[in-house]
Amino acid sequence: MTDTQAQPGFEFALTRPHLLRSLEHIWWLPLLRGVASIAFGILAFSWPGLTLLTLTLLWGAYALADGVLALGAAISARDGETGVRWWLALAGIVSCLAGVMTFFWPGMTTLVLLMFIAGWAIIIGVLQIWGAIKLCEELKGAWLLAVNGLLSIAFGVVMFAQPGAGALALVWVIGWFAVFAGCLYIALAFQWKKYDRPA
Repeated sequence: MTDTQAQPGFEFALTRPHLLRSLEHIWWLPLLRGVASIAFGILAFSWPGLTLLTLTLLWGAYALADGVLALGAAISARDGETGVRWWLALAGIVSCLAGVMTFFWPGMTTLVLLMFIAGWAIIIGVLQIWGAIKLCEELKGAWLLAVNGLLSIAFGVVMFAQPGAGALALVWVIGWFAVFAGCLYIALAFQWKKYDRPA
């Protein structure tokens, strides 16, 4: 006679979705995204004599790195349900395209750069909230992803609302957004890491 109640850990392992089990083992990817975001933020508001071209290329490198890491998370979580992890892949593609476009169009005007960053932030924020909703029942730290999404959307709205301020005048806003977003990514990574243990 089997006693299923005597093995709660085993029962938990059977009920966890495949996606969550995949995410547990790639907790270091949001950690890297957080580190990259914080590094970008620190560079943005500590670089002496920062020019629009430098800011554009710096942000492009950040967006490209963030996109590659998001795609890496989506590919590494291939055992999960496609309907649940598509937002990771889409967020990665959006960030990669945004990063590549800045390198091919480095001479964009201040207004175009601001609108570009704002649009990217809102799209990424919506995708993060969607992902948080999909994970909220299985992952306690999913609220961190939702907060990151709300922060990203708020940042995008602020950028759209202040187009006349100029990108360089909003460097501190851009930098602090990146730092806060990076901290949330790191917190999320350690939430995932808590589940990275044998079933």
